[in-house]
Amino acid sequence: MRAPPMFDFRGGPASVRAPQGSVHIVMSSEFADLLTGYMRRIRASAAGVATEIGMSREAVNNWRHGLSLPNRKHRHKLVDCARYLRLSESETDRLLGAAGFEPEYPVGGQAPGQPYADYIDGLFERLQRLAPYPILLLLSQAHWGQPPFREALLNAARRLYGHASVLHIRPPYSVEADARDYFTAIGAQCGLDGIDSDFAFETALERRLAAGERVFCLVSRFEQGDAQLREALAGILRGLSEMYSGRLHLMLCGGEALAELKYQSGDLSLLNIASVEQWPDPGVAELRALAGRQLPAAQLDARLLERLQLHCGGHPALIDEALQAHANNPRLETPQLHECLSGSVRLWESFLPLLADEAARMRIGELLHKSTLGRAQPYLIDRLLRRLFWANLIAARPGEQGAQLEWRCAAVREAGRQILASWGEDAG
Repeated sequence: MRAPPMFDFRGGPASVRAPQGSVHIVMSSEFADLLTGYMRRIRASAAGVATEIGMSREAVNNWRHGLSLPNRKHRHKLVDCARYLRLSESETDRLLGAAGFEPEYPVGGQAPGQPYADYIDGLFERLQRLAPYPILLLLSQAHWGQPPFREALLNAARRLYGHASVLHIRPPYSVEADARDYFTAIGAQCGLDGIDSDFAFETALERRLAAGERVFCLVSRFEQGDAQLREALAGILRGLSEMYSGRLHLMLCGGEALAELKYQSGDLSLLNIASVEQWPDPGVAELRALAGRQLPAAQLDARLLERLQLHCGGHPALIDEALQAHANNPRLETPQLHECLSGSVRLWESFLPLLADEAARMRIGELLHKSTLGRAQPYLIDRLLRRLFWANLIAARPGEQGAQLEWRCAAVREAGRQILASWGEDAG
């Protein structure tokens, strides 16, 4: 039996293989030239790309020098690479095509059926109208992500501002990071070399703004990490926003912790001047787009969408589980669906941290018997209601006397009753 070759690199466009019996070397000038050019544009190193996408530096260097192409099972790594290099949709598809892969964005613009496409477009319209400070706080409840549909947001920004003018900052999580590591990491995320301090980061960003560039910056999980370093970053962004009015557009995304920083701390001027946007519950169009990702078109009828609205109450985890249940059983009846949703592990995990003390358990037991829980406010003073809101167990909905707090749906209330009953049985 002939032994398999020690190396078996896959060929592709413009490739040349070595003679039989020798080590297979693939030369791909188109892919190598594209990758090298895109890396040089943001001054990305092979080590940086390798770390970001989970490959070895040797593998990335082999791609750059035309010695190999990504393996078929590594297509997702190449997509991650395109995101790290901040490629546009067309550039991403071109790089994938040069490696012999199918495109990621075959239609262009928003992906077909992209949930919240209209909302995201409107979000950027509102951001650009904000004056004198185009700074937006985008808050989302649990299970949506922070921000929700991040890639769709970034792609929309790239269409408006240009690929190179879109920055995505993710402050280091560790509270042990010093100022040098903190701003070096942020500089690398923005494609800036030689950043080793807050002053260096501010200078590099200011240079672009002073040249007349309009820059969009998405900041995910701004609240994480060391408080003093976060304040330093906030001061830089606030100062540049004031100095170059209308050129630096900021969108800070988060959930409960970010809302706490704005409404409770009150010591970060950047957040004090930011306008607030709450990620909305899905409407019929969003439900249809979400359902279209998991179900065949034949199942996307009005009855299904009504069922999703009624029984999931806009909760993203419940929508996901309802769609999975329908995919497994297209003839799923309402009682079965309700039983499935009320037994959701994600709902139970949301309730459990809120039931740590007896007083909270007693109050939640009382609230579960009420359909309306009180008036909704931008910041809920009542700590238990606030925690229920950010856990996405209750929602703010229009009422005759203004927005009211309500349980998301019957499945959430049933899950609450079941877990309280289970708690009592365990205690007994």
